[in-house]
Amino acid sequence: MHDNERVSAPSETNAWNHVYSGKVRDLYEPAAGPDDLLLVVASDRVSAFDHVLEPGIPGKGDLLTSLSLWWFDQLREVPNHLVPDHELDAAGVAVSSIPAGFAGRAMLVRKLDMFPVECVVRGYLTGSGWKEYVANRTVCGIPLPDGLRDGDRLPEPLFTPAYKAPLGEHDENISFSRMVELIGEDDAVALKDLSLGIYETASLTAERHGVILADTKFEFGRNPGTGVITLGDEVLTSDSSRYWDRDVYLTSDDPTARMASFDKQIVRNWLAHNWDQDDPSTPTPPTLPAEIVTQTADRYRELLERLTGSGR
Repeated sequence: MHDNERVSAPSETNAWNHVYSGKVRDLYEPAAGPDDLLLVVASDRVSAFDHVLEPGIPGKGDLLTSLSLWWFDQLREVPNHLVPDHELDAAGVAVSSIPAGFAGRAMLVRKLDMFPVECVVRGYLTGSGWKEYVANRTVCGIPLPDGLRDGDRLPEPLFTPAYKAPLGEHDENISFSRMVELIGEDDAVALKDLSLGIYETASLTAERHGVILADTKFEFGRNPGTGVITLGDEVLTSDSSRYWDRDVYLTSDDPTARMASFDKQIVRNWLAHNWDQDDPSTPTPPTLPAEIVTQTADRYRELLERLTGSGR
């Protein structure tokens, strides 16, 4: 079955009600409570340029879920939304509360009152930041020195928040002062400090595994029961982060090759060369060729193996 079809709960259980589907993830609530839990299911769907593409990337949901769980484990000092997904039966045997059809690609989490901002941290100059730098010598309005190149390490990591736009609209980069207006100064400062601290920890961890964490985004919410600011969503996956091979980055003379990402950049590059988004006669992106799907899956898998020492 193609993963795009796996939206309804598996037939072996009626314990979960489907409540939402995004481009790449599906959310479920327990049919009989408690009402503070969610099942976050990562699909194999892949999106680019605001379109869900065909076909999906086989195993992507499992790979990203494994990576998120590994990172949550590395960041135990940061409160997160995970809850135990196993319980003991009468015989003392651990039984998973996650349906078998979702095994390996789902996280059982506690609902949070989410902040309407994405907390982006950039350690290197690239992507949209590079385009702005070329035009204005700034990134998200933050001045930077002259002479930087695409892919260069920034003098210090930058916190560049974005407003989470309503469904169907584009997220909007915002200033820190605008973030303060949206959520208040105390929470804005707390999210900035948490984001920069997590990035520093994750960056050092990645470097020990031969990987550069160029940039990433975090999402936080407040635990409604305790009031504690809590790390939610996925964390430090190759869908929410840009990772590069450290050795290639340090030794390559090719400025493009040194920034080859462990993510869907292969898909974006292929689409950019094979689809004109502005042509009204081709509103739907073309089907991805098998070799692009395979190469992308290999990159996702290689990152997991690099960081955790094991693949899926």
